[in-house]
Amino acid sequence: MDRASKLASRASSTGRATLDDVAKRVGVSTITVSRAFGRPDKVSEDLRRRIQQAADDLGYVRNRAASALASNRSMNIAVLVPSLSNSVFVDTVTGIEKVFRAHGYQMLMGVNHYSAEEEEALVRAYLAFAPDGMLLTGFNYREATRQLIDQAGIPIVHMMELSDREGTYSVGFSQEAAAQAMTEHLLAKGHRRIAFVASQLDPRTLARNRGYRDTIIKAGLYESHREVLVPDQSSVALGAALLRRLLEQAPDTDAVFFCNDDLAQGALFECLRRGIQVPNQLAVAGFNDLPMSECSVPSLTTIATPRYDIGVQSAHMLLALIEGQTVPRKTIDLGFQLRARESA
Repeated sequence: MDRASKLASRASSTGRATLDDVAKRVGVSTITVSRAFGRPDKVSEDLRRRIQQAADDLGYVRNRAASALASNRSMNIAVLVPSLSNSVFVDTVTGIEKVFRAHGYQMLMGVNHYSAEEEEALVRAYLAFAPDGMLLTGFNYREATRQLIDQAGIPIVHMMELSDREGTYSVGFSQEAAAQAMTEHLLAKGHRRIAFVASQLDPRTLARNRGYRDTIIKAGLYESHREVLVPDQSSVALGAALLRRLLEQAPDTDAVFFCNDDLAQGALFECLRRGIQVPNQLAVAGFNDLPMSECSVPSLTTIATPRYDIGVQSAHMLLALIEGQTVPRKTIDLGFQLRARESA
């Protein structure tokens, strides 16, 4: 008996419910039950519900080790994001999980805390589990990480950022174009002393800074003292503190573009505390359209980013690559939307 068969039959020798028990309860073959768990999209919804109900009634727990050996797949996908305290990535992971769960895959979830060193360690650790594919956030990894994923021989899809590099698959939007659109919006509103405030300073934040700076330079209005860039983790409290710092060094600023909505929300609180009228005295804009932004007072002008859809589309692309299907587009640009509200 091979190892897969031994693993599959071990449950019966210990008195636990087996795949065969579930199949007999439903009146179908074990192959059909196995397909319902491993490839649920290939089984009708009614039959899938009956099989799951039988499994629940019998207390059946799927032996994933046996399934992996039989199919030559681990049914695991490694997913690396910078943070799970940031709702942007929570939304993305939610989209990923919805797709993978429907196809019987489990996520090996890793958080690198915006550290290239931690990302390398996670990639190295997760490759030991032989994942069928990997989702990475952005392209800011070390050369050692690049070598690891190149030698892994598994499909890789990059999220949030775009690349036209040969053989690279990505789903996201242009951070620079989004920042350019917001800066142009503030210019169109008549503002001429526009500041940019950012924290974290990951590659996506720096791309937004480039979009702002290029647009302001083109308008002939760039002044370096209107930029405040700090490496601290983004938060509402930090937004208030950074606005205070900005107004100390550039008190005549008439508009502020924050790299994240939580910073911008903090700035709105600080304006309320100081009696600064928004947008009459100071326009405030953010980025990402977080849930509270529409409800803030005043409501926040921001860039809505397709983070949930990025998760969904990235997962679908990766699954297609795993299945050996032809992917029509290696780069999917999902774009962005400027939400013009009361604050700017």
